[in-house]
Amino acid sequence: MTENEKIVRAAYATAERQDLEAYIDCFAPDGTLTDQSIAVTYQGRDVAKTVEIYARAFPDMHRELFRLFEAGDTIIVELALRGTHKGPLDLPSGTVQATGKRIDAPCCDVFQIRNGKIQSFNCYPSGTVVMAQLGLR
Repeated sequence: MTENEKIVRAAYATAERQDLEAYIDCFAPDGTLTDQSIAVTYQGRDVAKTVEIYARAFPDMHRELFRLFEAGDTIIVELALRGTHKGPLDLPSGTVQATGKRIDAPCCDVFQIRNGKIQSFNCYPSGTVVMAQLGLR
């Protein structure tokens, strides 16, 4: 396993544990996380907001990693987001109250690593699949 892959896997592990401080530490101080499903970019300490939002909405959230591809300082991950909607899901359009439904949504994440930290993380979750599985479409 390469150093870049270890960095990315560590970020996923901290998200699974919902350890926000450790998650933030995986990123460069000016690192960014863009949730492409809602077109929002977080920077600095705010990169942990997505972990916090999903942990509140899906307290049993699991990120099932299928394949990792590496090209230089770029890591691409195919995965699925799995969990039960047990809490409020805060979206730019408003808050979706818990439905009790499970999601199993395909996702693709693209990381840029610089100097041993995540410089950018672009998350491409299937927002339409999530909304459909929650009964919202």
